[in-house]
Amino acid sequence: MYRIISGKWKAKRIAAPKNFDVRPTTDFAKEALFSMLEHRFDMQFISVLDLFGGIGSICLEFASRDCPDITTVEMNPKHAGFINTTAQELGFGLQVNVQRSDVFEWLKKKRNQSRTYDLIFADPPFDMDEKKYHDLITLIMEGDFLKENGTFVLEHQSRQKFEHPNYIETRKYGNVSFSFFDKKKAEGL
Repeated sequence: MYRIISGKWKAKRIAAPKNFDVRPTTDFAKEALFSMLEHRFDMQFISVLDLFGGIGSICLEFASRDCPDITTVEMNPKHAGFINTTAQELGFGLQVNVQRSDVFEWLKKKRNQSRTYDLIFADPPFDMDEKKYHDLITLIMEGDFLKENGTFVLEHQSRQKFEHPNYIETRKYGNVSFSFFDKKKAEGL
């Protein structure tokens, strides 16, 4: 179970079926994340790509805050269906576009296409191999997915550290950390 922190559905509790193997971002970490994001972006005017959508904790939080354009990618068909159904039930059907796919395959297929996002958020499985984390960062930063002022936020275990030309900072919240990457940094803008 998780809750929507703010917006139209503030305090709304969402319960996924018990057989779902998920780890939604904790309320404490999610509240801190969105506090940071709202200082960087006007939620009503951005496009968001949510990778490893899980059961929709992040994409529905964006939708509740009036973000008009959210694409979420989730491989598990039950999870993707749950996100879609929940988005429809909450009236977010026009805001949330659920793509059922492996994130890495989806990024490879879509790279260098004209679709870009202001913000990309990824919450891969905590036990993902370190090399795959680096592959994910490379696919996003080199695949023309971010707009000129775009930001990529990666949720990961706090013990994981990253070095990348686009890396900006990491914020730690217990065992969960958010690492920020900006498109402009490596370009020297």
